Order: sequence, then C-alpha cells, then structure tokens
Amino acid sequence: MAFSQETGGAWSIMEDVLLCECWIQISHDPISGNEMKFSQMWKKILHEFVERLGSTHTESALSSRWKLLNKELGKWRDALTKAMNNHASGENLSDEIVQAQMFYGATGLGKKSFTHTQCWEVVKHCKRFSIIPTAPTVVLNETPLHDSQASDSPMESPMSEDLPIQKEPRPMGRKAAKAKRGVNSTSNTSKFLEEIARQSALRIEIDKKVQEDDRAMAIEFAKEREYVRKESEYRRKENEERKDRETMAMDTSHMSPETKQYWKLERKAIMRRKLFRDDGPSNTDWLNDENP
Repeated sequence: MAFSQETGGAWSIMEDVLLCECWIQISHDPISGNEMKFSQMWKKILHEFVERLGSTHTESALSSRWKLLNKELGKWRDALTKAMNNHASGENLSDEIVQAQMFYGATGLGKKSFTHTQCWEVVKHCKRFSIIPTAPTVVLNETPLHDSQASDSPMESPMSEDLPIQKEPRPMGRKAAKAKRGVNSTSNTSKFLEEIARQSALRIEIDKKVQEDDRAMAIEFAKEREYVRKESEYRRKENEERKDRETMAMDTSHMSPETKQYWKLERKAIMRRKLFRDDGPSNTDWLNDENP
C-alpha cells in the first residue's frame, strides 16, 4: 500500500491508527469534549492530525474515513461480544478471536475478516466500543403446576360407562430398548465427531488467515514507519540546505559592522561544515583568516 499524502487517496495503516488516536484525544477531552460542537471537534482533530503527520487530508476526508472505521469497529465489537457470550469451558482468548472472526464474516457485508486490529487496540477501552458481556437468558418453565380449566381429578371428571376401555401398549422389552439406545447413541456420536472435525478444520484455516493478515500488516506498518522517517530526514536536510543557500547569498552591504561580522561567521561555519573531512587533515585553515 502506498503512503497516502493526497486527499481522497488510499489510507495507510499508520493514518488510520493516527486518526483513531486523534479522535480519542479530542472527543474524550475531560474539559471540552462533552461541550464541543461537531464542526469544532473535527477542526481540532484535523489540526492534531496534520501536526503529527504532516498530511494534506482535509477535514471532510478525515470525517468520512472515521465513519467507515467507526462502522467496522462497531461490527467487530458486536462480534467479540457475541463470541464472549458464546464462550465454552476450556476455550481461550484465541478461540474467542476465531469465533469473533466467524461472526464478523457472517454479516454478509463484503469483508470476510476484520483487519483493523491496530485501530481496535487504540479504541477498545473507549466507552463507545467497550465490550459488556451479558449472561445467558434464563427461561422459566411456562407450564403451570395446576390447570384450572381442565382438571384430571377423578372426582371432577367421572369416567363414562359407555366408552370402551382402551388397552395400554405393551412396554418395550429391556433388550429392545437397550438396542435402540445404542443405535441412537452411535448415530449422535458420529454426527458430533463430524461436526467437531469440520469446526476444527475451519478454525485452523481462520487462524492461518488471521496470522497471515497480521504478519502482512506488521510488515506494511514497518515499511511505512521507515518511509516517514526517511521523508522527515530528507525534509530536514532540504530545509537546512535552503537556509545555508540563503545565508551564503545574503547581501550584507547595507548592514552594520556588527551584523556583517555575524553573517561572516555564519558563512564560515557553513563552509567548514561543507568542506571538513574526518579522514584527513583539515583543509579549512584558510577560513581562520580574519580578512574579509
């Protein structure tokens, strides 16, 4: 992914993470966060974003990107919540993440897995995205203990003498009942083992995909950090060169003797810096000559 500096271009991982950090810092300010208007908030977010990264993104671009991130992060929060509520005995955090990726991919909105993990690490402690696990719903037995409309009491429901007496079915023998239970148990066990094998294969595939995505994002993030470092160093040297050129080309004919002496020393310092070599004798001794 190319590092984006133009408005409307592709957003890098670093830009997404920085946008989340700026949003947290400005919108959750304990002094002015609750009383700030929407337009003021995004002006401050833009100022902080540009101050820290030097990007040329506009206020509208930041707001639009945050809407998308807010939607994706909210879906991931719901998926994690569902996975935590579905937590079974013996499962660990990795199992919950796998289940959350499955729930996230089942939303049917195009993306199969959640990829903004570094943004989630920034906002997960925010009140909007905090996960509040809920206990399973307790369903009470709705069957009444006594039915007031139809009573089975023999005093209230006398048996009619005109109805024939129905014979009860002959109970199943012990051997037949045992054989039936064995068949049902074998069938259920086979289905259960097949489902476990299917879920295990799916979980392994998801784990592998998540690890590959995390590794790729980490490599991309490292490349972008190195690019920003080199770009900053290049700008620093460029500014230093520009100032040196301005100093060397400055007209001092109209200045006072003290000011002329100051700029003379500045020019000598620049020339020493340009001509000095560490691997041999100094060739800048002539700069010590006081003659203009």
